[in-house]
Amino acid sequence: MITFKKVSIGLLITVIATVIFGFTGPGDDLLGKLVDQLYKWRADHPQEKVYLHLDKPYYAVGDDIWFKAYVTIGSKHQLSAYSEILNVDLIGEDDSVKRSIKLPLISGMAYGDFALPDTMQEGNYRIRAYTNWMRNAGDAYFFDKTITISKAIGNTVFTKTDYTYGEQNGKQRVNAMINFTDANGAPYAGNEVSYRVELNGKIVFKGKGVTNDKGDLPASFINTTPNPAATGNIIANIKLIDKKVITKVVPVKAVSAKTDVQFFPESGNLINDAGCKVAFKAVGADGLGVDIKGTVVDDQNQTVTTFSSTHLGMGVFNFTPINGKTYKAKVIFADGSGADFNLPKAIDNAYVLNIDNSADDNLVARILPGSGIAQNTASNGSLMLVAQSSGEIYYAAKSSDNGKTFRAIIPKSKFPSGIVQFTLFSATGEPLNERIVFIQNPDQLKLSVSAPKQQFAPREKVTINLNAKNKEDKPVIGSFSASVIDLSKVPVDETNEESIFSNILLSSDLKGYIEKPGYYFSNPSAKTNADLDVLMLTQGYRRFEWKQVINDAVPPAVYQPEKTLQVTGHLKTFGGKPVPNGKVTLFTTAGGTFILDTVADAQGKFTFNNLVFRDSIKFVVQARTAKDRKNLEIELDNIAPQAVGKNKNAPDIQVSVSDSRSVYLQNSKKLFNEQVKYGIGNHTIVLKEVVVKDTRTTAVKHSSNLNGAGNADQVLTYKDLENLGGGQLSNILAGRLLGVMFRGGKPYSTRGGGPMQIVVDGIYMEADYLDNIVISDIASIEVLRSAGNTAIYGFRGGNGLLVITTKRGDEGSVYNRYAPGVVTYSPKGYYKAREFYSPQYDDPKTNTQMQDLRSTIYWNPKIITDKEGSTSFSFFNADGKGTYRVIIEGIDADGNLGRQVFKYKVE
Repeated sequence: MITFKKVSIGLLITVIATVIFGFTGPGDDLLGKLVDQLYKWRADHPQEKVYLHLDKPYYAVGDDIWFKAYVTIGSKHQLSAYSEILNVDLIGEDDSVKRSIKLPLISGMAYGDFALPDTMQEGNYRIRAYTNWMRNAGDAYFFDKTITISKAIGNTVFTKTDYTYGEQNGKQRVNAMINFTDANGAPYAGNEVSYRVELNGKIVFKGKGVTNDKGDLPASFINTTPNPAATGNIIANIKLIDKKVITKVVPVKAVSAKTDVQFFPESGNLINDAGCKVAFKAVGADGLGVDIKGTVVDDQNQTVTTFSSTHLGMGVFNFTPINGKTYKAKVIFADGSGADFNLPKAIDNAYVLNIDNSADDNLVARILPGSGIAQNTASNGSLMLVAQSSGEIYYAAKSSDNGKTFRAIIPKSKFPSGIVQFTLFSATGEPLNERIVFIQNPDQLKLSVSAPKQQFAPREKVTINLNAKNKEDKPVIGSFSASVIDLSKVPVDETNEESIFSNILLSSDLKGYIEKPGYYFSNPSAKTNADLDVLMLTQGYRRFEWKQVINDAVPPAVYQPEKTLQVTGHLKTFGGKPVPNGKVTLFTTAGGTFILDTVADAQGKFTFNNLVFRDSIKFVVQARTAKDRKNLEIELDNIAPQAVGKNKNAPDIQVSVSDSRSVYLQNSKKLFNEQVKYGIGNHTIVLKEVVVKDTRTTAVKHSSNLNGAGNADQVLTYKDLENLGGGQLSNILAGRLLGVMFRGGKPYSTRGGGPMQIVVDGIYMEADYLDNIVISDIASIEVLRSAGNTAIYGFRGGNGLLVITTKRGDEGSVYNRYAPGVVTYSPKGYYKAREFYSPQYDDPKTNTQMQDLRSTIYWNPKIITDKEGSTSFSFFNADGKGTYRVIIEGIDADGNLGRQVFKYKVE
């Protein structure tokens, strides 16, 4: 096994090599202070990033999400050993965590998966990944990607929605046209539909109507909330011919067509009598860029300059404000309407910091004084220009004329690829201006991907050869992940595709939403580089603030890097005083007896370190005083789960099923039927259709109940289960579930029949699994016994069901006090990643009768190149004909990133 070089904090704490170009002299104390303070910040706050390579851009219910994680640290993006545990969450549309796993990081890498059960709801989900250490910088820097999970299995109604907007009595009016069709695109004509509109969690309108001959239904409403940027859903219930009601949820991303236009002077301010670039960004109410054009006029209505957006509502123009004048922009939108926007007021006594990033090899930095400074003959001291990336200074220079002008040509090769922050300081160390630029040096890995030929037959074996070299054409040992998809089943928009380049180098350093980050990297050109520079002018960078760094006022880190799984806590008397030197035992009988002992310190704190365990394990922690008495209390330390904020990538939410996803869904349904036909796959729904009833509001969260959360014959929440003690769950529930009795730990309905079906978080379990569930892990139990509640489950519901939902971190504690001196504890352990299955058609045992309708043909997260930089992997094609796309991403030991796309034909 090849072990990659891991970059630890010890390697990060090195002397910063600062190069001062051209302008040296007295006053280097300021530079020394800046270097020392930034060095200290970098040592105390090393910057980790996470990128997940997913096997494809979107999914369907019943699929598997496969991913590989790359965790880097520092400006050179080397694989991190600072954290050794990664958290990955699957988050639903309601901003709640649906699934959370922990993965061990080995040399800064991990791989895992999410199974999407047939019982889950379709919608816009998010995948979030972060280390505990990254929580100190805030969730804005987490890996956070919006993915669409559609539903073909049992889905009989599909919707497409178009929105138009207007005003009524001074309030925002939304006109939605919802189109209802079946899976084949045939309209539901003459069907009754009732709907309600929820904005920001409140119902603002209810309506009903009948679809026309095209399946269209108009649904108009007024935004009655005080928020002009409200979002929400239209929940529509359509009645089919057989009087069954299907519920569809349609996102409302915006409640108006209003476009916000902002202007961003390159220096932060417009400066009188000094020319500068002014970038602008026009964003619609849905968060997406809007193309505009217009003119800048002065207070005499004289045209000063014109402008027009060049990419996604962004653009730039040059402008010199004149002292005493004010300016506004007259903007014209695509529909011909217009609006006026005031430009920022120009100021005196300031500097223009201009960076020209248009050349291939060099940056040109210019500092120009405004009129107030230019006319002041008194000496103000030298200015200092400093450029840093991820806390490391790569360039510093001083002016030689007491701070009035500055010009320097800086080789781009001095910087790492990624975002570099330029800051202009006064002679006293006050930051005056900031400007970020994006550096794209030719330092990425050169990946050569090839196959023996360009065209293959269905089910033919394909061997892909990979060779990796660095910028010096020397072979490298690297770790890579590879995905192969059938483009005829999974159409891809490459400009909207995130990559290891767009994430590690760009998205991970910027707060806020970036529209189509893949555009800047999929086909680089002079235009994409110019558009990327405009993005730098409009987006902003705030990994830290210089004033805090200089004044040593950076808040201390709250979250520490996780190295191992551990169980920690404190021993206290019942009055809350520490119990020193107590004896503590940690044990479990899962998978064999496991026992550890330790002794608490003088403050009653105890720690069990270097643990390795899987999810769903239950520990017992037992403690005694130094005099062997058990009259004490054990208080375990729980790391509170990361809260889920609003989706920063909300503009990526899909309102309708696109043509590409329609193709994908059609294949998904065929694949499901084929797997059911041959009895393979982890499927739970075999009905012709699934009816989802309108749900009522209950205290049940995250439920997988197909009838809707809380629609059951009896519901117990975690509050009902509190203080019921420990022991086997079947014994605890006996006598508390109406119409349910327990024999041998298995639940039986009093209506007769065999054991009831157990469903845990949408996964079907055997009846004897019940006693493996820890009561403190349970958020709710829903009892389904009547025909009305069990029919939707088909044959699986014949004997009734217990639908159990476990806690997601927003319900009670994860440990339970069993008795004095004893607690049970069910911490989150490591998730054991599954292996991707790829049929081997040269094996006679492989089923060759079943149609091979896979969309992900191959997934491999463990590809390692040898010392010659080479490796290969093989797989078999599916039955699909057309173009297959091979995507390979990865990194070498020095932090050089690599990505290559290779395509071949299957005919």
